[in-house]
Amino acid sequence: MSNDLIAKAAIDRRLAEIITPAIEDLGFELVRVRLMSGKSTTLQIMADRPNGGIEVDDCAEISNAVGAVLDVEDPILDEYTLEVSSPGIDRPLTRLKDFEAFEGYEAKLETTELIDGRRRFKGMLAGIEGDEVLINVEEGTIGLQFDWLSDAKLVLTDDLIKEMLRQRKSAGALNEDNFDEIETEGSTEENR
Repeated sequence: MSNDLIAKAAIDRRLAEIITPAIEDLGFELVRVRLMSGKSTTLQIMADRPNGGIEVDDCAEISNAVGAVLDVEDPILDEYTLEVSSPGIDRPLTRLKDFEAFEGYEAKLETTELIDGRRRFKGMLAGIEGDEVLINVEEGTIGLQFDWLSDAKLVLTDDLIKEMLRQRKSAGALNEDNFDEIETEGSTEENR
């Protein structure tokens, strides 16, 4: 199965090979890597926790680890800026398991080639079947081979925002107990 959606260009795939072990050693997953060359060169890395809910501190930790590995391997010729981010709510779907995890949510998919005269599909994700991504479009449920996809991302909806907040809360990122401590002066040290 191709990892094209994680890393599209050959250089991106090479970078993915180099940085994936460093990211996974820290307990995270690589969602996407893109080397963007414009006036300046930026290496964009999107990472997440296996169950979602990555924080700013985590991104800094990943940035340090990836930076160290890239200094040794030195695959990028130009000077570059390293950007590590979370996937965001309307996240790109880059792995087959993402399509399974977000079943029931709205997504936009694009294919490399025309499929039945079209390349863009928008609808409700309906899980996966083998190597096929299922999506409910107006005409019914269709299956698209994962390898056919050139781009895929979730659509920002109220349901999706609610689910992301719920996930973050259960991951402990929004733990209300932490807010209570601030109000009770003097006793905060013992609570930690």
